[in-house]
Amino acid sequence: MFGYVIIPGIDGSDEHHWQSEWERHWGSSAVRTAPDSWSEPDLEDWVAAVGSAVDEASRKHDHVVLVAHSLGCWAAATWLGRNPSPAATAAFLVAPPDPLSPAFPSGSAPTFTQLSARPLPVPALVVAGTNDPYCAPETSAAFAAQWGAHHHLAGPIGHINSGSLLGSWEEGRDLLDSLLPPAHTPDLTPTPAPAPDTAA
Repeated sequence: MFGYVIIPGIDGSDEHHWQSEWERHWGSSAVRTAPDSWSEPDLEDWVAAVGSAVDEASRKHDHVVLVAHSLGCWAAATWLGRNPSPAATAAFLVAPPDPLSPAFPSGSAPTFTQLSARPLPVPALVVAGTNDPYCAPETSAAFAAQWGAHHHLAGPIGHINSGSLLGSWEEGRDLLDSLLPPAHTPDLTPTPAPAPDTAA
């Protein structure tokens, strides 16, 4: 079984957001980050919140998956870059915003504006909308390449948030499942018998 760390974007994810739907589905297997600076994000506060949530999830699960949206993708990637923890198994990064875009909330989140994507220590998947106002498709593809992640364009669904009206976003769940390693099962293959000794 996996544990999941939910990392929302600015102001958190409301009850209609797919992250909240998934969190309800996962129950006690999910931990949501809780930074103090939801509305005026401070990078160090958000990165510390990711670490605290991973610590909590890893006390119950051997394998932890980071499930991030929007600005939370940058917090997740920054934490992973600083903490190649064996507890973190994969990163699912949805709709990362472009810090250089005119639409980026640089006034509210100035500590995020100088970030750049660097290779991640875990398998990762970047999912983006083709009409996301915060990030052009070619930019999200560039982020994925720089993170060493796979890239998936999910069509014209905007910033992939509550306004996208995705409900439980079944396509997203399928994409997440494709990222995760197969379940660990015991190897029940019989051990071959040793060859007979034919030496004289």
